Amino acid sequence: MSTIAAFYGGKSILITGATGFMGKVLMEKLFRTSPDLKVIYILVRPKADQTPQQRVFRILNSKLFEKVKEVCPHVHEKIRAISADLNQSDFAISKEDTQELLSCTNIVFHCAATVRFDDHLRHAVQLNVAATQQLLLMASQMPKLEAFIHISTAYSNCNLKHIDEVIYPCPVEPKKIIDSMEWLDDAIIDEIAPKLIGDWPNAYTYTKALGEMVVQQESRNLNIAIIRPSIVGATWQEPFPGWIDNLNGPTGLIIAAGKGFLRAIRATPMAVADLIPVDTVVNLTLAVGWYTAVHRPKSTLIYHCTSGNLNPCNWGKMGFQVLATFEKVPFEKAFRRPNADFTANTITTHYRNAVSHRAPAIIYDFYLRLTGRKPRMTKLMNRLIRNVSLLEYFLNRSWEWSTDNTEMLMSELSPEDQRVFNFDVRQLNWLEYIENYVLGVKKYLLKEDMAGIPEAKQHLKRLRNIHYLFNTAFFLIAWRLLIAKSQIARNVWFFIVSLCYKFLSYVRASSMLKV
Repeated sequence: MSTIAAFYGGKSILITGATGFMGKVLMEKLFRTSPDLKVIYILVRPKADQTPQQRVFRILNSKLFEKVKEVCPHVHEKIRAISADLNQSDFAISKEDTQELLSCTNIVFHCAATVRFDDHLRHAVQLNVAATQQLLLMASQMPKLEAFIHISTAYSNCNLKHIDEVIYPCPVEPKKIIDSMEWLDDAIIDEIAPKLIGDWPNAYTYTKALGEMVVQQESRNLNIAIIRPSIVGATWQEPFPGWIDNLNGPTGLIIAAGKGFLRAIRATPMAVADLIPVDTVVNLTLAVGWYTAVHRPKSTLIYHCTSGNLNPCNWGKMGFQVLATFEKVPFEKAFRRPNADFTANTITTHYRNAVSHRAPAIIYDFYLRLTGRKPRMTKLMNRLIRNVSLLEYFLNRSWEWSTDNTEMLMSELSPEDQRVFNFDVRQLNWLEYIENYVLGVKKYLLKEDMAGIPEAKQHLKRLRNIHYLFNTAFFLIAWRLLIAKSQIARNVWFFIVSLCYKFLSYVRASSMLKV
């Protein structure tokens, strides 16, 4: 029997960000391994067209929870959806719900965050810093609380090359940042944001660093741990390989390449692609929750959940494997849009000017106008180029993360716990994982029919031919224009033609002599 699984039995657990990618996988694992847990509270932002309960049913009816329903048939009765909005200073939770959370919660997993790299600083501070501060205030009033687990990111200190399992100070105190966001207008925030963010590449990584400082400052007497995952990707093993439901990280690049949007990206082929499967992060999170509650460390421990130092995979290797998988299982023609067609089909790790991406899009939009349809390719391509540019910082750098605490925790687990809650990335086969990742994107995210693979292969072949034809025509036109304006180019051209003619004449004469 797993010690960790038994620990969560009978527990009341609060999960923020439960409707997000990692939150869903965390809930699934808890219900599947500890079906006798008491209740999981989830904070759900109200929507005009859906009640919190309806959102829960939608999540439970997904493919992800099929195995859970076998071991916990009444799983919906163990989820308590609480209407809340983390954008509000008090989360807009009713007094009755607040009282229930304060009096019953045993474990808190704080997964909620904005992960948009281009998010406005005010919004990023509210979700990643102020909401963390407010949740810690609530946690300090929970008499039955055993552990508070904060999910940060391995890139919270990406302005450093080597990152230890410590909390690094930020130049400005988080409380001052939170206070200033309440009275400054957007224009002033936009003006001072670059100076505040400083060496960090974006508001996301900066505010996650501020969030860690808040955890350190507001911890009081709580049992707290911080987990820093790197780039979180599709599932490795649990509940099945390749499950993914969002466009974050490399997922968007995979779709863009598979659909023909993306031909090349600017990346350093030998830079480490520090990708970590979401089920690995969840297994570590649950193990940390158990260890923090049972062993009660004297200080806040930070756990790095990364792959680069134990089982590295570079962007070049990943790109080639993605391409190889496209050859076997290409994507369908349309990005879930009718009558869509694109002019590229692979992902590479070298750079081309953005014009080379936009040119086919402009031509295709011109074709759409001629056929009376609404042009959209240029708009989509501009959006893609912007998203890729936001990722370039991470595609061209490598970091070193120490993993002493993570390895210590692994040594504390029994063989059964190491099997059930496996977070040892040294066992990960990258080629197999990336292939399952691409297949998962096609099957679970795009919901494409795997029976359509032969037709998709034919479409891929046509796209290649169009691409080669376009490049050849572009080269010939460019060369013709160059010849018309340059005597040197004309001399080179005539020399090449003369050389080819002599070579063909030689081959022909040789063949006649043999006869």
